[in-house]
Amino acid sequence: MLGSTHGTLTTDSRRARVVACGEQPAPAVHGRPAEPDDLDVSGRPLYCEVPDLDRLFRPESLAVIGASDAEGRPNTGITRRLVDWAERVGARLHPVHPARPSVFGLPCSPTVADLPEQVDLAVLLVADPLPVIEELAQAKVKFAVVFASGFAETGAEGAAAQARLTAAVERSGLRLLGPNTNLNAFERFRDDLEGPAIALITQSGHQGRPVFALQELGVRLSHWAPTGNEADLETADFLSYFAERPEVGVIAAYVEGIKDGRAFLLAADRCARRKVPVVAVKVGRTEAGARTAASHTGKLTGADAVVDAALRQYGVIRVDGLDELQDTATLLARARPPRADGVVVYSISGGTGAHVADLAAGAGLRLPVLSEAKQAELHQWIPEYLSVANPVDNGGHPVGDERGPRILRAILDDPSVGVLICPVTGPFPPLSDKLAQDLVDAAERTDKLVCVVWGSPVGTEHAYREVLLGSSRVVTFRTVANCVSAVRAYLDHHRFVDGYRSPFDEAPRTPSPSSRKARALLRPGQQLSEHAAKQLLRAYGIRVPREQLVTSAAAAVRAAGLVGYPVVMKASGARIAHKTELGLVKIGLTSASQVRDAYRELTDIARYEDIALDGVLVCQMVERGLEMVVGASHDPLFGPTVTVGLGGVLVEVLRDTAVRVPPFGEEQVREMCAELRGRALLDGVRGRPPADLDALVEVVLRVQRMALELGDELAELDVNPLMVLPRGQGAVALDALVVCR
Repeated sequence: MLGSTHGTLTTDSRRARVVACGEQPAPAVHGRPAEPDDLDVSGRPLYCEVPDLDRLFRPESLAVIGASDAEGRPNTGITRRLVDWAERVGARLHPVHPARPSVFGLPCSPTVADLPEQVDLAVLLVADPLPVIEELAQAKVKFAVVFASGFAETGAEGAAAQARLTAAVERSGLRLLGPNTNLNAFERFRDDLEGPAIALITQSGHQGRPVFALQELGVRLSHWAPTGNEADLETADFLSYFAERPEVGVIAAYVEGIKDGRAFLLAADRCARRKVPVVAVKVGRTEAGARTAASHTGKLTGADAVVDAALRQYGVIRVDGLDELQDTATLLARARPPRADGVVVYSISGGTGAHVADLAAGAGLRLPVLSEAKQAELHQWIPEYLSVANPVDNGGHPVGDERGPRILRAILDDPSVGVLICPVTGPFPPLSDKLAQDLVDAAERTDKLVCVVWGSPVGTEHAYREVLLGSSRVVTFRTVANCVSAVRAYLDHHRFVDGYRSPFDEAPRTPSPSSRKARALLRPGQQLSEHAAKQLLRAYGIRVPREQLVTSAAAAVRAAGLVGYPVVMKASGARIAHKTELGLVKIGLTSASQVRDAYRELTDIARYEDIALDGVLVCQMVERGLEMVVGASHDPLFGPTVTVGLGGVLVEVLRDTAVRVPPFGEEQVREMCAELRGRALLDGVRGRPPADLDALVEVVLRVQRMALELGDELAELDVNPLMVLPRGQGAVALDALVVCR
């Protein structure tokens, strides 16, 4: 079976640029020349170095360019905050201003060149940062932060200004955060909280505030990277850096646009290898959201289906709301790896338990029926008339005495249980206080996950504010929906990382013999005829029907005899996209007279429609299979993508497809097939035999290899229909459309 393949898009000069094979020298990977082993067969990077950002977040010394202490000046408030922050973290701060001898009592240097020491970080409070970059480079400053706006987020003129800034940064050797960023990296992080921390990445600083506020609920945060317009440092850099930080238990991100598709995937891959969960809000699911994102950060949002698939491939947990981002990140930071995937719902109310159990099961969580022995044990403390099979209904009274802790211990001791969810729809002191304390105590004694849903809209109750939020082991939610989705993400994450193997390790690095033959068939900027498209497939070992291209009725009859009746006849030309709609396909022809008539009819229609033909195809008729579609296209963010789905003439109506971004292997292809709504058709329904799934997987992998090796020369490929025959008989590409870039 063919190996995995890849695709991505452009990068800055710190990372590999997209190149077609043999067209350009090896690109740079994070500022160093790329070695051959760093690149896949298309010239795209397989590895990116982790940037050392220690001195960005924890500088020993920093300069504030444009510092001010003048009353009423915008820079004054920022300078004051930076002075306070530097004092708090023990950093030496040096104001820089050409007309001030001191700022807030600190000696002020007139220029960067006059700084008393080489600084780690420069914070630029100037409207035009471009002239300062060269001065910083000469002073060997490692990092710069640019707050100024008016760049790519404002349109074409701003984008040009940002391009000039990016070029200056590339020449300088320093790393830059921003422009259009803010002070979030210099917030006050609590140092009295324990446990794994959340590291936060946001392109919009305001959108990170709910996550940052989790500290007030006892959740530890370690870093906040407000990436802004990402002229240099981008989300991928911070993902890679945070994945290597021992204190980081989870990365939470708010992403408007992905700057470099391949860099992002490599960073997500690093997180998956390190088993560091990434929870992200990625805007752009709708056209309106995409427009807003583009205007805010000057980024290309990309086709959301492709983005969604890419995130899932690398285990990034995508959520929609900031409340989900808070709750899911908190759970993943606090929870130990699961001992089992069984979920038990425990409640004082049968109605509440049943409702939550329905929601949990509907979200795909497994609620095992507790064993008869376990139920008998629970009935020692719970009346016999109450159900304890799962959900467990205690009736209320046992939470007020010694029975409460015993029930919790018994549930958590069950080897089939990995998660306990206890919904509390409203406070009922003193019993709710006792229940909350019992849950906290139980969580402290176990490695298993204990979740509480505190349903009171008030949120000021002692049991909630002091008892539950005072525990670093219990994970407390305000809604059942967020609890259920977070638990699902937790179990899915650990299943994913436990079996994760990086596809980049197996990506092909040398072209196959097929690529040379296939490339000769391509015609830049043109659509290939069906005959030429099938030759392309054949070059990559994809089976096509027996067929001949003919240019006369007599030749068609001879071809039909060689191919074998019954036959299919189709007009073949470079400009034909939908032959069926134009009447340019004739099927089930069983005689010479039918073949002659079909040839004349097809050529007459072509003349009437003013369609240039290179001939008529006389094809073997293939029946008794399942019509699928396999395709490749070029995504502007990630490069080549591969799609599989239900095919045939209704493919655009059914829209039952799954997409992946190369590289991927056989397991991912099988997951793609499992995602299809019509997946049962592959297994055989209503007396039809099971389809040859192995053959379908093989075709998808070969199309992936083709998409990678032909790179940016191949704009679009559709194999439709791909007739997947009964198990063991293979798959045949009955038609194909190829558009060259």
